[in-house]
Amino acid sequence: MTATPENGSGWRRTLQAADPTRSAFFWLCVFFVVYSARPGDYVPLLGYLPLAKISGILAIWGLFNSIGRTKRTLKDLPKEARLLFTMVGLLFVGGFLSPVWKGGAVTKSIEFSKICVAWALVFLIITTFDRLRRIIFIEAVSVAIACTAVIIKGHNVERLNGVLGGIYSNPNDLAFAIVLALPFALLFMVTSKNIFAKVIWLGAMLIMLFAIFLTASRAGFIDLVISGTVTLYFFAIKGKRPYLLLGTLFTAILIAATVGGKLYDRFEALSGDSTTEKSAYGSYEDRMYLMARAVDAIEHYPVFGIGARNFTTYSGIWRDVHMTYLQIAAEGGIPAFILYILFFREGFRNLKTLRKRKDLDSDTTLFVGALTSSLVGFTVGALFAPEAYQYFPYFSVAFIATLLQTMKEKDREQAQGPGPLAPPPKRGRHFLEAYDFGRRDAVSPVR
Repeated sequence: MTATPENGSGWRRTLQAADPTRSAFFWLCVFFVVYSARPGDYVPLLGYLPLAKISGILAIWGLFNSIGRTKRTLKDLPKEARLLFTMVGLLFVGGFLSPVWKGGAVTKSIEFSKICVAWALVFLIITTFDRLRRIIFIEAVSVAIACTAVIIKGHNVERLNGVLGGIYSNPNDLAFAIVLALPFALLFMVTSKNIFAKVIWLGAMLIMLFAIFLTASRAGFIDLVISGTVTLYFFAIKGKRPYLLLGTLFTAILIAATVGGKLYDRFEALSGDSTTEKSAYGSYEDRMYLMARAVDAIEHYPVFGIGARNFTTYSGIWRDVHMTYLQIAAEGGIPAFILYILFFREGFRNLKTLRKRKDLDSDTTLFVGALTSSLVGFTVGALFAPEAYQYFPYFSVAFIATLLQTMKEKDREQAQGPGPLAPPPKRGRHFLEAYDFGRRDAVSPVR
């Protein structure tokens, strides 16, 4: 018998053939686990495998195999993607022209350029809300796992410095990554319908907060306050969940009383009393000096900068300027800085477009709120830390662009009506429900 939409097995085969990016999405998920959780730093044998490269290559391979059969193509990449790619291109040019260290700048530019591939994969492969939800879920879970590992391995290490590698090696970077992931953890706790899952997410957030205080990162704490305020606005005030305000206050007092002493000492060091905390580098005078050096670099090399990651050498005291915007301007030049600002501006514009929609249900609204909180936390926290090359903020913009594109495609499909192969749905499906490709009443096949 010829397979038709009315035939169950034929419909299943049609859906499988219509979604050629499933293997690419699987490897993209693996890449996110490797980047966000860094299992190679605490799981035996995994540290010897280039997991990030393997998963990234396989994800790209899966995408190439699906070219011409997917819903989105490279032509669909939004404006922010082009801004990011151009900025990275300028970093390469600046690396080759670097007055400080050409080889180092080019090498760092190559390492950072992987964000272009990852960003494009996120946008092209994540074509449903279910996939977007899964990838954000993976990021939040992975950060929580990394926090658990860093606390277990480094509970006796000063400020958890160097316990894990990569984005978690520096205490400030670790705190920054945690703050950007916390709104997503709260999102899944609130939207979960299972009490056990809610308890697990609550425990994960407590571990993440505990890790932030152990880093004693002043920039991370300021970022936490700002991002947390925005998060509570969307979840507690606008979402009418006053218990979150009380819970947050109680948790903050408890954690500050138990592990907040180191952070308090580092804030006290800002007064100039270096005997309070000798390791608390970054006093007012030192930071002002680094900012002055960054401005000097911008004045002398305004077009292409001094090269990616070269400011520590240029500073003369082997320190980064504790401000992301000065960092990218000094190392990439003013044109790269402008593109950087425009890139994140597009993220906020997309968020504004999403918030204006009248058809968002409560859970989808919370997703938009979590993305807003994470992006606001970054843009403000970037005033106090050098985070120009961390992937998480760029991923947040990719998630926002993906969500907006998914909503637009959903609008077009609803306006056009079901395609010739789409069976009449037996019941309406909630926008947040996981897609089941084995059901006849699942979503329409990907065109």
